[in-house]
Amino acid sequence: MFQLRCTVRGCSHLLKLQQRGLFCQSGHHFDQPKGGYWNLLQPQDKKSATPGDTEDAVMARHRWLQRGHAAGLIESLVPWADAITTNSRRVMDLGCGEGTFGPALFGDGATNYCGVDLSKRAIRLAAKRWPAGTWVLANADRFLPAADQSVDYIVSLFGRRPIREIVRVLKPGGQCIVAVPGQDDLIELRQRVQQAGHRRSRWEIVAEEMEAVGLKLQQHRLWLTRVELPPDAIADALAMTYRAVRKSQHSLADQLQTMTVSLAADLMLFSTKRD
Repeated sequence: MFQLRCTVRGCSHLLKLQQRGLFCQSGHHFDQPKGGYWNLLQPQDKKSATPGDTEDAVMARHRWLQRGHAAGLIESLVPWADAITTNSRRVMDLGCGEGTFGPALFGDGATNYCGVDLSKRAIRLAAKRWPAGTWVLANADRFLPAADQSVDYIVSLFGRRPIREIVRVLKPGGQCIVAVPGQDDLIELRQRVQQAGHRRSRWEIVAEEMEAVGLKLQQHRLWLTRVELPPDAIADALAMTYRAVRKSQHSLADQLQTMTVSLAADLMLFSTKRD
């Protein structure tokens, strides 16, 4: 399995698998739940009893991905993923969610793949989907459960980007794949529900933040497609992106029938300097 690091405050030792548990040399141990994931979340690393995405948001995203709306996005990422020899190189997927992207992109390298998420519901779904991978419940913003310069590739697809931690765990010459919503993502839906369709490009800001800590932008691609969404898919799109929060917006969303919307994502590939 993927080599993990102890998340107990003040401890940084590697964890070893012994009798269905993880142990570090300081004596800390973590039992593997029946759900097939490792719970490395510390009490101080969560702000509520149920941290991470809500149950509704997780299940909405799960249904959305099951409909195949991310198939084109995955296809766009395949060339970058194929360049990763996962049989010998470690991949850490931050904000992995319910586990659709991991096996789709790195299915041949389960031994060296680790998905991290803060939602227990999401990580349970991920572990059920692909039991061969290593799945971890943890707060990626606070601490990545990997040793310094031990990870070859970091993946953040619409998830967390703790840039300092990313730099810490990436090896020299390591790479980072990032996806953020494009400026036209769900623009038609936002215009109807929020009565405004502001286009805001995010990728330039992300690139500046990453390059400020030594991660150089190697490639940028825009993925853009249009799909027809029935009412149930519209409801899931709103639930998983938190776009319908106000009561007035819920009312407008309930009135929507089948409509064609844009899906867009800015895809970026970064790399660290080689020694």
